[in-house]
Parts: sequence; structure tokens; C-alpha cells
Amino acid sequence: MRSPVLPLTWHLARSSGRRGLQSQLLAAGAAAVGSFLLLVMVAAALGAGTRADHTTWRTPDAVPAKRATAVQATTTTYVRDEPVTVVNLAQLPGRKQTPAPPGLGGFPKRGEVYVSPALAELLHDLPAKQLADRFPTVRSYDAIGAAGLASPDELVAVVGRAPGDPAVSEAAGEQNYYDDGLTDRAPVAGFAGTEASLFTGADQGTVLLGVVLLVMPVVVLAAAAGRLGAARREQRLAALRLAGGTPRQILAMTAVEAAGVGATGALTGALAYVALLPALAALPYGVGAWYTGQLWVGLPWLAAVVLAVTALITVSAVTMLRQVATSPLGVAQQADPRRTRAIRLVLFVAVLAYIWMSTDDGGQLKARQLLALLALFYGAFWLFGPWVVDRLGRIVGRRAKRPATLLAARRLSDDPRGAWRTVSGLVLAGFVAGFFSVTLGADGAPHQGQVAVITANAADARHTAAKARTALHEAGVTATVAVTSEDEYDSLLGGVDGVTARVFGGRESVDAAVTALTPLGSGRYPVTQEYASASDDTVTSRVATVSAATLVLSFLVAAASAGLTAAANVLDRRRVYGLLRLSGTPLDVLDRARIRETVIPLGVLAGGTTAMGVFGAVQLNKAAGTTVNTTGALQLVLCVVVGALAVFAAIAGSRPLLRKVTAGPVQTSD
Repeated sequence: MRSPVLPLTWHLARSSGRRGLQSQLLAAGAAAVGSFLLLVMVAAALGAGTRADHTTWRTPDAVPAKRATAVQATTTTYVRDEPVTVVNLAQLPGRKQTPAPPGLGGFPKRGEVYVSPALAELLHDLPAKQLADRFPTVRSYDAIGAAGLASPDELVAVVGRAPGDPAVSEAAGEQNYYDDGLTDRAPVAGFAGTEASLFTGADQGTVLLGVVLLVMPVVVLAAAAGRLGAARREQRLAALRLAGGTPRQILAMTAVEAAGVGATGALTGALAYVALLPALAALPYGVGAWYTGQLWVGLPWLAAVVLAVTALITVSAVTMLRQVATSPLGVAQQADPRRTRAIRLVLFVAVLAYIWMSTDDGGQLKARQLLALLALFYGAFWLFGPWVVDRLGRIVGRRAKRPATLLAARRLSDDPRGAWRTVSGLVLAGFVAGFFSVTLGADGAPHQGQVAVITANAADARHTAAKARTALHEAGVTATVAVTSEDEYDSLLGGVDGVTARVFGGRESVDAAVTALTPLGSGRYPVTQEYASASDDTVTSRVATVSAATLVLSFLVAAASAGLTAAANVLDRRRVYGLLRLSGTPLDVLDRARIRETVIPLGVLAGGTTAMGVFGAVQLNKAAGTTVNTTGALQLVLCVVVGALAVFAAIAGSRPLLRKVTAGPVQTSD
């Protein structure tokens, strides 16, 4: 016999009326947003790893001298405060031909210069004395293809050298404490390196940090979509249950309806992601914009996200109907006070204790451990939130002196899970704001405007100083030149013999000074403040970018989730609101009760999560071995205020809907 589930589900969906259609459209929209954001997060995480893989060939993978076919010396220079990665290559005589590096048509011959498209454009735009004169003079530059670049905006040059050129000598590869990841030299036989560039190696970790902090608000939004129209669905299916429908049929009908709406929305979000790939690729991160292919997650990930969002919405809808299957008469009479148990508090305290012990053992946690602890904290707080809301409702209800407050307290205690879902997005966003208000810090730039040349010893430094004065004068750069000894640890060279020029003028003068002093470096480019602080600045800039994106998205998602839940609550409670209006309750009182239903748990819970976010940021700084930037208090207050206003605005947006559903109290209270 043919199952009646599908035909009956389709009939009920079509006959649900305009308000039923509104709930379905809102649910599909939330599913689309959730699917789109999840795909973007997956794309950013995978793309960051792909970009890092495209830079591994630049780090010399040393081989025994007998097997080497070439010498590779990779270093970094700066122009317009942006890093330029320079790979110097020299084919060893009498050895077999070295394969071409990724993105190059062949191994560069002596005097050949390959440059990335972005660097070629910069070489054309800037005066030669600011950049081009740092490289060998050529008639034209060959191009580096996308296979050898992490970004279309990346500045990279590959220079062919003679084996005896100073740029590939052992002196060019000698490292000081600030050279790690910026300068290296080794005999090589190919370009199958495994260590990513300093400028891309930390990208995936910071993206994953943002993903972990943002994924829960997105999940909240998707779960809220599954609960849209829950009360209407409960009443309708409870009647079917009383009419003889089996629990399996009731749950199957709910699952089919929710899955259809969720799949439609999730597919829409996936199609939006595909259509917007070129626009997403244009967004800068780290070394610049993306190649479109780097952000394509592939069909397996696309299908997995669509199925995950659909499953989340389906499970969320089905779990709301457990009472329909077990006690349909109670649901039909709306006799379902949804209490929470104290076991939630016990589990939450246990998780906090575990996190505290894990981060306070005197050692530094790895990034993956911190990410796992953040995910564990999110899960624990999601379990703990409804319990707090339940208790708040009871406490406020006993002390309420105004009708609106009493109504709000009753709603909090009668349906703590529903009230928690309204504020959960902003509560978890408060954790994100607190986390990023104390960001990774650095010690500043004490040597800004200085250019230094490393020398072999103090005697060479004195001779180089005279040459430096002449070179700077000929280049038209105003600067004072001083000899730096190995005892001056507070200098730009940090206790290394050399010459330091303090340049007067702007960024253009510094670039011209670097170019003028390049021939004096015995194969090494002059050092600037950006070079010396690159390791710290790279991490802090990535965290700053991720923090800004995560804060904006988390608060937008929180506002959308709150507005969506508020609208759903109005539709689901229209019978209750109609009865209250029939009893003489003013519309303003109902509206104030809705607002207080949000303000009361928000004031308590958001403060706690924000403080915990600050604690998590301090632990991350400890793990990274960096200082703490405590100047983010104003940013924190601003984020919380703006986020709260956005949520209240989203809730206020459902006020016309409240007025509409209570406009005809006789009909709406049926």
C-alpha cells in the first residue's frame, strides 16, 4: 500500500496559508545564508592551505653537495612597505639541468629575471631608483605563472645568477635572529620543498580560528530555521496524531517538510556561493586577493555542506515534535512547560574546569588544542544557556512589578530553550568580541625610517659607511649614516656589524635608499624595519583581518538569527497573543514583554561570555609567546553596543507582524 506521508505532507504544506508560506520562506532564507557562509568558511580554510602550498618551492630544500645541481638563495626586500620575495638561482657547471621552478617556463639563465604580474606592474609604475635598479638590467621581464604564486597580488622575482655571484654565496644565506623565514640558502636539485613562506604559513591557522568562532552562530541560525513554525506544526500534527496518525508518520511528515525547505534553501546558498566566487576571490587577505580556483571547494564539499545544513534543519524540526509523538493531547492543550535540569550546570562547570586545567599547566598549547578547547567551550555554553534562562525567568517572575516584566519572565521559564535561541547568537558573538578585543600585540616600530647594511666585520663597516654616504648622495637621498657595532643590540641590526642610515623623507626616500645601498650588501638586500619585524607583523596582521571579518559576520548572523527567531515566535504565539489581546492587554505591553524577554538573559549571559572571550585571548597570546594589546577596551564596548542595537533592531522589525497577527483577536485566537 502506498504511504500517505508524502501526499499528506504536500497537501498540508500547500494549505498552510500565507503565514505558513512566510515561515517556509524565512526558513529557506536562513538555510541559504547558513549554507553560503559555511561554504565561504570552508573555501577560505582550504584556499589558505592551497596558497601556502604554492610557496613551498621558494624555501630551499637542501641536498648533499654531490647531488646538487643548482644553488638557491631566497631573500626578501621591501618596497612601499610590501614584501618582495626574491629567489636567486644559479645552475652549477657540469651538473645535469635543474628542472624549472613552478610557474616558470624553464630554469632561469644568468641575467634572466622572472617577475609576478603584480611586481611587473610595480616595476613599470615606480621610478627605477626605487625598485628596478635592485635587479639586473634586462630588456624585458619574463612572467611567473599562477602555479608559482599564492596570489595574483603577490610580489615575487626569480633571478638567474652565475655560481660565483655574491647573491648566491654562503654569506648571502647567513642568518641572524630576524632572518628566519625571510632569508635562506642551500644547494638544491629541485623545488619539492615542504615549508611554506613566512607570509602564507600562518594563514590557514588564523582562518581556522575565525571559522571555529563563527561556525556556532551560523549553526544557531540554521537550527533556528528548523524551528520556524514549530508551534503551528505542533498543533497541526498533534491533531493528526489524535486522529490516528502513528508517531512514525508524524515524525516522517515533519522530516520531509523540513528537509524539503532546508534543501531548497541550502541549494540556493550553494548556488549563490558559486555565482559569487569571482567577487569573493577579489577580497584581499594576507598577501592579497585569491585566484578563483583556490576558493572552489569542489563538488564533495559542496554536497557535504548542503546535506549538513539540510540535516541540521531536519533534526532541529524533528526534535521539536517529540511531545507530539508521546503526548499529543498535552500539545493540543499547550500544556508543556519546558523545564531544564541541573545536570546542564554540572556539565558546564566540569567543562570549564577542564579548560582551566588545560590552559593553566604552565606550558604552551598548540593551535589545534586551542581550537578544540574553543569548540568545547561553545558546546558547553550552548548546553548551559537554557538552564540560566530558565532560572532567570523564575527569579524575575517572583520579583516582577510590571505586567510586561511578568509576561517576559513567564515566557522565559515556560520556554527557556526558545528564549535562549533568540539571544544565543549575540551571546556567542560577545565571546568573539571579547576574544578579539585583546589581540596579539607587538613592540612597535622603534627603527622606522632606517635602512641598514650588514657587513662581515667592524672594519668592513667603516669602509662601507663611506660608500653608503656617496651612494645616498648620488641617489638624492638625505640621510645620516652611522656604523653599528655588534654590541648595539638596540639597533635595527640587533648586535650585528654593519651600517645604518637614518633616512629623512617619506616612504619613497626609504625605497630609494634601499635601492642605492643594495650593491653594498655583499649579496644581501639592505634591512628595513619591516624586514626586522616581519615575523610578528605577519601574525598580527592576519589576526587583525580575521578578527574584523569574524566580528562583523558574527554580529550580522546574530542579528539575523534574533530577528528570524523573533518573527517565528510571533507567528508561533499568535494564538497566545490573540487571547491576551482579547483579555485587554495593550499591544505596547506585549511588545515590551518581547523586548524584556531578550534583554534579561542577554544582560546576564553576554557579559559572562565576553569575559570568557578575553580570557581565551590571553591564553592565545601566551601560546603564541606574544604581548597582549590591552587597548581594545573601546573596540569591545563598541562591538557589544552595536551588536545589541542590531539585535534589538532585528526584533523591532517583527513589531508590524505582531500588530498584524493581533489585529483580529477573534480569528487569531481560534
